[in-house]
Amino acid sequence: MFSKLIQNDFPLTQFTHKEGDLYKIITTYGKTFELRYGYYGECDRKYEPNVIYPDFIKQPLYTDNGEPFVTMVQDACKSYRGEAKRTPDTTCCECKYFQCGEDWIGICTCPKNKKNE
Repeated sequence: MFSKLIQNDFPLTQFTHKEGDLYKIITTYGKTFELRYGYYGECDRKYEPNVIYPDFIKQPLYTDNGEPFVTMVQDACKSYRGEAKRTPDTTCCECKYFQCGEDWIGICTCPKNKKNE
């Protein structure tokens, strides 16, 4: 009887997005990105999928001018310059070299990180 009450009053929540569903397509600094829903790790699968952003550490990508793409939440590099002291949790968005693009994706304008061709 109790299980029947729970089934009727508290149905299991269905996820609104599935892995691989398109979140949005953005164009920033001359490049186009498809952002899709997915999981960063196997343990996340019990929750709703997240928007997956490109991993510019593993697969660097540069603007036509040679500036590297970064995400706001990416760990800051050794060229970090910001108001706060750098800690292991410091991210690119805290750096003066970070230039915001669209939806958490931006570029690093530090001359040391620019790709020379």
